[in-house]
Amino acid sequence: MEDKEIFMEKLVEIEALIDSEKIVELNEYLTEVHPLDIAEILTELPEGKKQKLFQVLPWELAAKVLDELDSDTFSEILSSLSQGQKKRLLDLMSQDDMVDLLGELSEEKRHEIINLLDIDDAEDIKELLIYEEDTAGGIMTTDFVSLRKDISIYNAIEYLRENAPDAETIYYVYVVDKNGKLAGVISLRELIVSKPTTLVEDIMNENVISVNINDDQEEVAKVVTKYDLLAIPVTDTNGRLRGIITFDDIMDVIEEEATEDIYKFAGTMETEAELYEEDKFFPRVLSSVKARLPWLIVTLFGGVMSATILSRYETTLNSYAAVAFFMPLLTGMGGNVGTQSSTLTVRGLAMGHVEAGKSMKTIFQEMSIGACVGIICSIVVCIVAFFWMGNIKLGMVVGISMAVNMITAATIGTIVPIVFKKFGVDPAVASAPFISTALDITGITIYFTLTTILLLS
Repeated sequence: MEDKEIFMEKLVEIEALIDSEKIVELNEYLTEVHPLDIAEILTELPEGKKQKLFQVLPWELAAKVLDELDSDTFSEILSSLSQGQKKRLLDLMSQDDMVDLLGELSEEKRHEIINLLDIDDAEDIKELLIYEEDTAGGIMTTDFVSLRKDISIYNAIEYLRENAPDAETIYYVYVVDKNGKLAGVISLRELIVSKPTTLVEDIMNENVISVNINDDQEEVAKVVTKYDLLAIPVTDTNGRLRGIITFDDIMDVIEEEATEDIYKFAGTMETEAELYEEDKFFPRVLSSVKARLPWLIVTLFGGVMSATILSRYETTLNSYAAVAFFMPLLTGMGGNVGTQSSTLTVRGLAMGHVEAGKSMKTIFQEMSIGACVGIICSIVVCIVAFFWMGNIKLGMVVGISMAVNMITAATIGTIVPIVFKKFGVDPAVASAPFISTALDITGITIYFTLTTILLLS
């Protein structure tokens, strides 16, 4: 929605129309409001007013609003309607959106809603519910129109006139052979301008880009964005056309995957943020503890290891207490460089710009960047240490340690996500807590090893 102030103005105006029972004015007002905005307003209204608002909506607009609701509000609204109203609205809803909502409901509630659908729609919904929600099958819709390749353009257009109203999109129409296997694609424009007697197979494009029904949704999103597609067909292992995925669903996937990666980088989970939105105190606290504690335990043990390593250099610390002044600087700079390299590598892996099997170029590139920034920063810190402490050897140790640490940080920050990806582990878990902990250990080891060698030898 535009912003909070405009949202509140709309909410107040709608509540006033409901309270004054100005049904005609409310109907006219709502037809000018986007379905998503109406869905957001519904969630803010008291229970009784939700039903009053929803009953005013035209059928098609009401179905679009249901598509945008969360599962709890969807179930609440649906339960207030008659059997006939439920059937009509469910028939108008988008199949892929309905599957998403049903997946979040209890088995009993899901079964009750599926029984309201006609036989064909119920079978389609049951089939879609079988697939994992983060696969192509889980996000596709079976509300599409396909054409046989051996029919004429005239018959194809007549077929579309009859069947296209229920389809998710018809900007591109997919062509199949007599066995239902994907054979090509044809645009609506090509159908309209072609001669009626021409066969579909004579003008279709056989070079059609498709995805397998079991492909991960993130891989599907990459294909759609790479080729700038409005929709993409989904086939089974035998090449039969099973559904399509439209661009709006791909946008949802991109947002979902990006959000998931951001939470992983922070060492937490999305469920924590969802409970914040629901404003549930105790579940929120429990969820946050469960989400954050594992990474904090990793950091804790990393700190213990760092302290253990530090204790082995007690003689060095006693002889040169000033070396301790630069420890936070070295570990902090190493952590920053490591996190930067890790973030860019994880993003590159996600976008397909970096391949786990062909990663030497990326590793060498990040090492080179680490070397360049490390040398520049080391010169600066060397000068600062010399003028501050009046000890050129100490300045050289700090400077060299800085350069080596930053090169190491860039290397580790790049290699860890690539190794994780190669072994089938989500590289996003190579997050800031993990990388920072590893670099604290290596940074301290490098610093005190060089200090011991160069200052006490």
